[in-house]
Amino acid sequence: MQLTRHNSKVKTIDCSHYINGEFVQSKSGETFENINPATKAVLGTVQIGGKEEVDLAVKAARKALKGEWGSMPLKKRSQIIRKIGDLILERLDELAHLESLDTGKPIWLAKKVDIDRAANNFHFFADYMTTTTNESYQQDDIAIHYSVRKPVGVVGLINPWNLPLLLLTWKLAPALAGGNTVVMKPSEVTPMTATVLVEICKEAGVPDGVINLVHGLGETGAAITSHEDVDAIAFTGETTTGTAIMKAAAPTLKKLSFELGGKNPNIIFADADLDDVIETTLKSSFINQGEVCLCGSRIYVQRQIYDEFLDRFVDAAKKLKVGDPFDPETKVGAMVSEEHYNKVVSYINIAKEEGGNFLLGGKTLFEDKGFYIEPTIITGLGTDSRCVREEIFGPVVTVLPFDTEEEVLEQVNDTHYGLSASVWTTDVKRAARFSAQIEAGMVWVNTWFLRDLRTPFGGMKHSGIGREGGTHSIDFYTELTNVTLKL
Repeated sequence: MQLTRHNSKVKTIDCSHYINGEFVQSKSGETFENINPATKAVLGTVQIGGKEEVDLAVKAARKALKGEWGSMPLKKRSQIIRKIGDLILERLDELAHLESLDTGKPIWLAKKVDIDRAANNFHFFADYMTTTTNESYQQDDIAIHYSVRKPVGVVGLINPWNLPLLLLTWKLAPALAGGNTVVMKPSEVTPMTATVLVEICKEAGVPDGVINLVHGLGETGAAITSHEDVDAIAFTGETTTGTAIMKAAAPTLKKLSFELGGKNPNIIFADADLDDVIETTLKSSFINQGEVCLCGSRIYVQRQIYDEFLDRFVDAAKKLKVGDPFDPETKVGAMVSEEHYNKVVSYINIAKEEGGNFLLGGKTLFEDKGFYIEPTIITGLGTDSRCVREEIFGPVVTVLPFDTEEEVLEQVNDTHYGLSASVWTTDVKRAARFSAQIEAGMVWVNTWFLRDLRTPFGGMKHSGIGREGGTHSIDFYTELTNVTLKL
């Protein structure tokens, strides 16, 4: 990794692989340019890893499993994991700067959410791993049965571009807590903070070979997911990519954990507190440019308050400043890449063709500078509209009216996705009744994105396989051996 600094700000960073404790370049010499989506400027070059680099990384991880890391006392491993979190906080400004450059998100958001929560992931699992218990049963005077936890082995971590460091650490921290070694591939669109993270891990005392990083494109990820010596894959990203990974992993029967796409409903009943609704719906619609898998992009509003909600929601959204990620007043930054920008624009065009009524937005901004799209609020689309049914992953929401609880429940569940939902009502009985019938892995009532890291995180249907968080993460990153001791 090479950093060129100017006036205490990181201007460029060339991202190399990290294999067996050393930064190395690809044997092929192939690289690609990393582009700042807010300015279209080149941030640096990124190595393209191939099968050879993946083989070396897996071999280093396999060897490290049997080394110091595998026999390290639990307390010492916990201290190292906690130290990683401490060092992330020490470098918060630098990491937030890099994250904002890579993603186009406002730097205040990177500091408050991405980097802070990344550190907290390590702090949480450093503590949680020391409290995990195993089962034991006494079978009368015949035998004692007890379980022993072991690492899964070498784990491939493949991560997305929307919350690069946060979502990488959400997998890396429990993987290390379980005693595993890893081969990581960050998104090619956002490679920088992962490159700094491995430097931090080494400083914290993680032995060489335990954490390996291979940059690259889709072929690099495919080499990891199909590798016969990789025991498990944890992936966050698009549903179509998850399908491809599942196929690649099938011949070797790898353990899989997927957090995939979402088309999350936000259901607002007439008795909801509209002040809370508007404030939170602004976040769930447009924070991080709408590039959050949990964003509530399908908004259903009971007809009695439909017009009032729209008036207030549109008025509030108009005040969101779009622009320079380093301006403290900016609320909506740039889309992460030209490719994704074009995808979101294509959905806006689809909504226009389908007869959508644009109450706000539908336009691009600052095209000579970067990839910016206005917050966009669309009404007038039918339930079969592509923009209502398909994941857009941008600052674009559709709003539909409903009359009855039964009617909206049918619409909410009429999707291949099942990641999350938000329900707004002051009727506790309705909240409990309605939430239990939603086909989603996570339901928030009168809030959004409120997390306790002990709770299950993940989706159903096409939104994922398995759950993360607390004991669910520990279960994925470990294997259980049952021992029967005859008395």
